[in-house]
Amino acid sequence: MFLARTEELSKLSDSMNHTGHASLVYGKRRVGKTRLIKEAMNRQGYSVIYYECIKGTMQENIDTFTRLLTTLQILPFSTSFQSFSDVFAYLNTLPRSFVAVIDEYPYLSAITDAEIVDSVFQTIIDQRLRNIHLVLSGSQVSVMRNLLQKGNALYGRFHLILHLRELDYQDASLFYPSLSPYEKIAFYSVFGGSPFILQELRETESLTQNIVRTILDESSPVSLYASSLLMTDYTNAVSAERILAVLNNGKKKYSELERALQANSTGSLAKQLKSLQATELIHPIFPINKPDDAKKKFYEINDNLLRFWFTYIYHNRSALQMIGPKAFFDRQVAPTLLTEYVPHRFEELCRSFFSRLARGGRLPGITNIGTYYYDDAVHHRNGEFDIALEFGSKYQIYEAKYYRKPMSLREIHQEAGQIRDISSLNVARLGFIAVNGFEEEEDGFIYYNGEDLYRI
Repeated sequence: MFLARTEELSKLSDSMNHTGHASLVYGKRRVGKTRLIKEAMNRQGYSVIYYECIKGTMQENIDTFTRLLTTLQILPFSTSFQSFSDVFAYLNTLPRSFVAVIDEYPYLSAITDAEIVDSVFQTIIDQRLRNIHLVLSGSQVSVMRNLLQKGNALYGRFHLILHLRELDYQDASLFYPSLSPYEKIAFYSVFGGSPFILQELRETESLTQNIVRTILDESSPVSLYASSLLMTDYTNAVSAERILAVLNNGKKKYSELERALQANSTGSLAKQLKSLQATELIHPIFPINKPDDAKKKFYEINDNLLRFWFTYIYHNRSALQMIGPKAFFDRQVAPTLLTEYVPHRFEELCRSFFSRLARGGRLPGITNIGTYYYDDAVHHRNGEFDIALEFGSKYQIYEAKYYRKPMSLREIHQEAGQIRDISSLNVARLGFIAVNGFEEEEDGFIYYNGEDLYRI
């Protein structure tokens, strides 16, 4: 069953109906590109050609592609071509229309110069798509993104560009719809939004059982994905692992990373962080009220599953092998999973909730969503609120509580009092997000519960 991605599927299916054009689909591994492409191919009437490139020479890929055409009986007999351009020129002579997908496009430049490869496909798009819709797809995000830059031979040549990211918390919950909001948030915080991972989950099992069966079983597809992710697309995997291990379930400033990694000031750390951002493994965070202050910039891991891996497993793999998945979960994971790990991820989920509201037109006047930095000179303290909505020059601040029980009015008063003590805050409204609701809702605040998060 195909779940979520309805907007992307509609756009790609519609684009495929137009021959003479090309589409670009890209995103990190296991984000659902191939599944989306094949679903779109199944929903239109043209003949389909799906080819996944190999890490070989251009000629080896041409020969493999040609054999596929023979197998599909598009070529009546085995023959040889000297270029992809010649293959597509032959397809142009046929009386029917095609959708041709070249998946893992960056593999073509593993041996052949990338500029040559891009130039070849520029010619194909410009001159060889009379009866063809061409889709280029790839998982090496930085390479695929480069195709969109001025100066690249393929710049400006795509009818549709889809950058697939992981499913957000609400779309991910379609894989476990019967769970409570409290459970859905925990599942998303651990497993993230990769369709490949989500399809391995069992809704009838508890969070503990799913973690033990998948992430902690080193023979499972989920565990193999998490442990090998860096090795596939990141050239300096050792440096990446060290950075991600320091970040784990938190966020760090550049100076904090530099100290923790004992990195010198040569700029190498900055280059590594830039590379990790390009591959979408990490992202920077700025307070929305201090967007240009580099000292307030933090980094954190994007992928929830990878975050879980580096929080609990990376430094403890020997223990996992020695005592086994269930005992490892009980000793290493269970003590902090629902009290520290998931609550921290819940804050990001709440920002995603407000983003959904804003995109749906339900937050009129909003200009930004993020964190808010404060400097309280009166009480000699500073810090950051993790959920802030900007409305022009005013802000709404929210406190998020991942509680098993409803939030009490006493706790609301306590949180509100601490915030109101900060004289420098320019806060228009104060709100609370409690997964299991509130004992009592007093006027003057904004309230959201777990059901609200999944109702939009």
